Amino acid sequence: MSEVAASSNRPFTLDDLKTLTDSDMLRVNQVITDNLASDVVLINQLSKHIILSGGKRLRPMLVILAARACRYRGEDDALLAAVVEFIHTATLLHDDVVDDSDMRRGQRTASTIWGNEAAVLVGDYLYSRAFQMMVRAQSMAIMDLLANTTNTIAQGEVLQLLNIRDPDTSEAKYHEVIYAKTACLFEAAARIGALLGQADPAHERALQAYGNHLGVAFQLIDDALDYSAESDELGKNVGDDLAEGKPTLPLIRAMATGSEAQRNLIREAIESGHAERFDDINRAIVATGALQYTIDQAQMHAEQAKQSIVDLQASEYKQALLFLADYAVERRY
Repeated sequence: MSEVAASSNRPFTLDDLKTLTDSDMLRVNQVITDNLASDVVLINQLSKHIILSGGKRLRPMLVILAARACRYRGEDDALLAAVVEFIHTATLLHDDVVDDSDMRRGQRTASTIWGNEAAVLVGDYLYSRAFQMMVRAQSMAIMDLLANTTNTIAQGEVLQLLNIRDPDTSEAKYHEVIYAKTACLFEAAARIGALLGQADPAHERALQAYGNHLGVAFQLIDDALDYSAESDELGKNVGDDLAEGKPTLPLIRAMATGSEAQRNLIREAIESGHAERFDDINRAIVATGALQYTIDQAQMHAEQAKQSIVDLQASEYKQALLFLADYAVERRY
């Protein structure tokens, strides 16, 4: 485990992370399973399909790690980690409907199997279940945080919708969307841990900043992988972002630095939502340095995440948080 890594001066690894968090994540998974139960069979089928489909569980794990890093030893970390996962899952259900996606985590999306109406309504069910659960922690500060976070995520969904098929979307608008859709939930997860551990305001802000930068790095790599990974690695169809007309950073940067022909090629693809010339666009993204630019931005945010918690007391949980920042940018899926 991580203690071995520390004592042998070897790097912290993914196996160390799993060993360190296994027992806590089992608690989280049990809370998730217990709270998925419904008298409505379709709710059980659809929610289990996505929640138990092999996601990385990074957001709930972040709650656990941050809480433990702040010396929390209670049981509400598992409850609130499950709440964060329910909120995340609800957004995925809604995303797949809006994006008309047919593949998620290497399998058919819930909306493809059961229909858009069912996916949206079960997403709403998971949101409401999350709010029922968070009340049990009896923390007004955490309820306030999660209420505001959920509202920000919803705004992010609308902002992204407004940017769809808009080739003039700026880098600033793009970052506004990825903060709202992704980073704010990472930020909330880390801050929940600090609140549970009754960390002082400086450490609470440090973990909040850590979560923000980690979430941005994670999303930047997600967007880079859409132009550099294989479908079987990624768990979705490569080129989906382009087919959905999403102006992500690789496209935005390539248009800003590329030739007129490259700009016109990308502009037409974003406006039409067609990915027939994906290979040509992929080559343009690489040739203009836009792919590397996106990866470099992710690495910068990962470093900022690590720097944010430099003053956090040394522990195996801090080691794990530092490792997660590196993992976010080194992963291939």
